[in-house]
Amino acid sequence: MKLFYSPGACSLASHIILHEIGKPFEIEKVDLRAKTTESGADFFAINARGAVPALQVAPGTVVTQGPAILQYLGDTSDNAALKPAPGTVERARLQEALGFVADVHKAFGGLFKPNLSDEDKAVVIGEINRRVGQLEAMLPEDGPYFLGEYSQADAYAFTVVGWGRQFLDFSKFPRVAALLEAVGARPATQAALKAEGLI
Repeated sequence: MKLFYSPGACSLASHIILHEIGKPFEIEKVDLRAKTTESGADFFAINARGAVPALQVAPGTVVTQGPAILQYLGDTSDNAALKPAPGTVERARLQEALGFVADVHKAFGGLFKPNLSDEDKAVVIGEINRRVGQLEAMLPEDGPYFLGEYSQADAYAFTVVGWGRQFLDFSKFPRVAALLEAVGARPATQAALKAEGLI
């Protein structure tokens, strides 16, 4: 498998899970402005939307969209927590968690609009705080992970909420802070962060 990524982007979640499942893979950095890969390939030829992550699973076969990639990777792993059986409530809960983190992700997207005024930025940060507050309420009291056991939703939440470290007041979100700390300490997370040049 080959993951096309941009350092620190939402593709980091897929990179973390690739390390978690322990199967061989390659990574290739994408210049999202130029839409070219590190080897000079036209990224639009790999993913017509021009967005990361994109996961090449076989020659000519690419899976896109973070939540789909995260579920696919879980299904290829030997870790039961990463691949709850189709048709079970546990599977629905994983999809629910990934879907909610995608909502948080969307809230952060407002920060990347061009020519954002200070007033507009304040509105976006207010929406991010609202969504992170919802995440706080959803996390269990008795452990750091979204669904009890570590799952793809935790890697995705770590990635997305991590973008707000400079302006979120984590004293208001102690469960979210515990999730970030727990996921950040995992060897797979450390390996992905190091490979992307983030630590």
